[in-house]
Amino acid sequence: MKPELIVVLCILMGFVLLEILFTNFFRKPGQNRADGVVEIISTLTLSLFTQPLVLAGGYAVAAMLAPNAADVLKTWPFLAVFALFLICDDMMQYWWHRLSHTLPWLYKLHRPHHNAEYLSVRVVYRNNLFYYLLMPGLWLSGMLIYFGGGWVYAFYLVIKMTVIYGAHSDVRWDAPLYKIKWLSPLMWIVERTISTPATHSAHHGKHKSDGITHYKGNYGNLLFFWDVLFGTAKITRQYPTQMGVENLPETSIAEQLIWPLVRAPKVEAKHGKVS
Repeated sequence: MKPELIVVLCILMGFVLLEILFTNFFRKPGQNRADGVVEIISTLTLSLFTQPLVLAGGYAVAAMLAPNAADVLKTWPFLAVFALFLICDDMMQYWWHRLSHTLPWLYKLHRPHHNAEYLSVRVVYRNNLFYYLLMPGLWLSGMLIYFGGGWVYAFYLVIKMTVIYGAHSDVRWDAPLYKIKWLSPLMWIVERTISTPATHSAHHGKHKSDGITHYKGNYGNLLFFWDVLFGTAKITRQYPTQMGVENLPETSIAEQLIWPLVRAPKVEAKHGKVS
């Protein structure tokens, strides 16, 4: 296993341990049997199959399109290549995520991520099995690796996954920092730069009427700055009391994982309205 993957795994296990100690990792509020099944299958499929396949696919496409351009980025400054990954991977994932909440068919691939009625590192990789297979940022990352950006990608991946794990975890690392008055200017910058538990939990909130939930915004993964830049940010420093999807019909394990190969019978959405 590559060193950066070992580091990412250790960071993930660190958040798992924190949740075991403080928020009950194995039994979240509102969870059911389907949640565990979807999370295990989607996480293992992404880690062992989809992500390596898509990165290799992007690498192969770049090699086919630009056979003489391998390793051209190796002479570039670290920060310049890192910026390329921020744009080609993280910003593209922002737009992919935003589009997933705009196009009904794409939301079907993303809905499993929101179907859980809780936040946790358990849901980080929880999506339909086709969601990451189609994600443009992963394909572009594979291309940048072919162009010589692999050494930077290792650092980028560790930083990005640390932020994403921290934003999804229900161990709210930002909450005590908001209470320290002299840290307020620093936290003003932090919450507009990276995703935090407060901003990301708002995206996972269930009821828009609570004044905190903002599932049509706060799409950022590593950088919350994309939401600030593109006008989809909502910052309250508060956390929704309920997570999940609002006004949608029930779904099955199979539909969550392999839609459109499996489709649930058409029924009226709860309260007669689809969010």
